[in-house]
Amino acid sequence: MKLVSLLGATGSIGVQTLDVIASHPEQFKLSAMSVGKNIETAEKIISEFKPEICAVQNEEDAKKLRTAVGPSTKIVSGMAGLIEAAVSTDSSVVVNAVIGSVGLLPTLKAIEAKKTIALANKETLVTAGHLVMEHAKKHNVTVLPVDSEHSAIYQCLNGEDTNRVEKLILTASGGSFRDKSRDELKNVTVQEALNHPNWSMGAKITIDSATMMNKGLEVIEAHWLFSFDYSKIDVILHKESIIHSMVEFVDTSIIAHLGQPDMRVPIQYALTYPDRLELVKGKRLNLWEVGQLHFQKMDYDRFRCLKLAFDAGIAGGLMPTVLNAANEKAVELFLNGHITFLEIEEMIERAMLELSNVSTPDLETIQETDTRTRIFVESLLSKGR
Repeated sequence: MKLVSLLGATGSIGVQTLDVIASHPEQFKLSAMSVGKNIETAEKIISEFKPEICAVQNEEDAKKLRTAVGPSTKIVSGMAGLIEAAVSTDSSVVVNAVIGSVGLLPTLKAIEAKKTIALANKETLVTAGHLVMEHAKKHNVTVLPVDSEHSAIYQCLNGEDTNRVEKLILTASGGSFRDKSRDELKNVTVQEALNHPNWSMGAKITIDSATMMNKGLEVIEAHWLFSFDYSKIDVILHKESIIHSMVEFVDTSIIAHLGQPDMRVPIQYALTYPDRLELVKGKRLNLWEVGQLHFQKMDYDRFRCLKLAFDAGIAGGLMPTVLNAANEKAVELFLNGHITFLEIEEMIERAMLELSNVSTPDLETIQETDTRTRIFVESLLSKGR
């Protein structure tokens, strides 16, 4: 029986992780969880899975939840509560599925507690990849990717000599606006941006997919997860999302990972690694039903956020932190109707141009830069951008 701590239980990845746990009750048990402000859903999850600990965002909601669920589950709050949910039970694996850079500190603490990390929180590696991977090496902890693209690469590399790899190839669906020109993007609405053609995800990730920032963050993640230079990481448009990613080798061979667009597959693989289990109610891939697969070379002028992510990754230091924080704030402003879709990338670029870099930042500097970047982006509203 593998005990699981799940950070971000009510988000898209969290819900699908719970589905995997419920599908294999003989294999997994939820020992700890966290939620943001979705207290009603948290109460239902606690009733079904009976975790030892549940962390919520603020203490007021924690008081309500304590009254609702009784003493059998300990209810904690804030960052201290999130860390407690990550480290205090006997869980062997922590699934980090929270959204944003809030996932960084719990990940570092879980590594110190010798927990295997199943990482779905992109921002943790983007903002502090050097610290996380150094920490994992120091404490001899495995970091397993949950993103479908990185899980695919992880599996394609299994048993291979990484010195014989020519290139990592991340596939990108192109998001909700993949067929629109830049002129057509000027007046798109929030609702249009949230209409992803292939995946069902949370609002922030769906917007990131539409801007291609989601893929940019994945490029930076891939750099840290697999220790490859950015010159050996490529992105290709693949509308069907059937090939989740590929690895090209020096002999021109390419190994690809294929499957239905179902996030439960990489989630379950991270929980069972190196073993595999049947995916309950999983749909098998019949290529004759798909018929054709389409690919297109990436246009970095069209998808400016992806180019900015490569620039930030190559610059290193604090630039990925600036990129991520500026993007999070700009997406928030877009979702709330304060800026247009194309202004997301404009704000990110302004932040990267105007905020200073440090080559090897410590955790405190990273956190300070994250805060400073968000304030800077917010200030652009009053300055008329």
